Amino acid sequence: MKLKLSREALLRPLQAVIGVVERRQTMPILSNILLSADSEAVRLTATDLEVELVARMDAGTETPGDITLPGRKLLDIVRALPEEAEVSLSVEDNKAQVRAGRSRFALATMPAAEFPNVEGGEALVEFSIAQRDLRHLIEQTQFAMAQQDVRYYLNGLLLEFRDGVLRGVATDGHRLSRCDVSAQLSPGEINQVIVPRKGVMELYRLLEETDDTVTVAISSNHIRVGLDELRFTSKLVDGRFPDYERVIPRGGKNILQVDRQILRQSLGRTAILSNEKYRGVRLEMENGRLGLQAQNPEQERAEEDVEVEYQGDHLEIGFNVSYLLDPLAALESDSIEMVLIDGNSSCVIRAPGDESTEHVVMPMRL
Repeated sequence: MKLKLSREALLRPLQAVIGVVERRQTMPILSNILLSADSEAVRLTATDLEVELVARMDAGTETPGDITLPGRKLLDIVRALPEEAEVSLSVEDNKAQVRAGRSRFALATMPAAEFPNVEGGEALVEFSIAQRDLRHLIEQTQFAMAQQDVRYYLNGLLLEFRDGVLRGVATDGHRLSRCDVSAQLSPGEINQVIVPRKGVMELYRLLEETDDTVTVAISSNHIRVGLDELRFTSKLVDGRFPDYERVIPRGGKNILQVDRQILRQSLGRTAILSNEKYRGVRLEMENGRLGLQAQNPEQERAEEDVEVEYQGDHLEIGFNVSYLLDPLAALESDSIEMVLIDGNSSCVIRAPGDESTEHVVMPMRL
């Protein structure tokens, strides 16, 4: 195999796929990237057996071939080369020779035949969606995913397929986030799948704030997303997501409306003196006023009052402040509303007049 291309042409796809290459692998081959070259294109493939990324470059070669190279070492080499440098890569005697200007590198290789292939399977649901919308869905829900929960089906993001709508739901048992976005979608043989946490975070990294569409194909055990020059594949979580509709409280008559940034800043200040382990903050609501209070085992105390629009009963309720700050950071509206039933029930946080996105937070005893 022999190929020549510019540093920039090689650097971009390397950066795109490197996210799934773990530094410590139980299988040495997973530290490598599969490089496949033919007369039309060069493809770079990386996988951790759960997520696979394939990047394509229009850079044909007269000497086609397949080989695997140490991924992070190759990226570090290419990144360190001068801008606009021309890189040549050839394989001789199980060594990859990388040359650019006066620089020479010899990298150990492993046979391409040993590199694992993540099979996508036959698509049961296929649809198109704008990158911006899919990124927005993940942004509004990803922080509510569980981390290493024994209820493994919570360690991911539920995607639910409805006519013209893609819904994302995530929960860790203490909070829940739901977001609906438009998609060219008709439900097929399956209407729900769970994408694992790592796959969700990797896909979010790849998506851009653009109206360009991506194609999404769902099989019985994989999700595949096709971007311009990149193909993302992830295994699905084999489990049943809880009935999230039952968790979202309805009919709350106590509604508080407040400037989003002012509330974020006030909560951040108050939380400084909260218990480091439980991060609890007490909210006291009455007409036109929201009182914030926090204290810690050293008997230190923080209090702050915030002007709000509030019509409802006098309420006192406690929350983990992190569970309030996460949705406040994700929402993009100038103001937000909190809808509550009473001081013992979960609250719903959303943008006023917009029910496409809802964040549910369970109260905590303080």
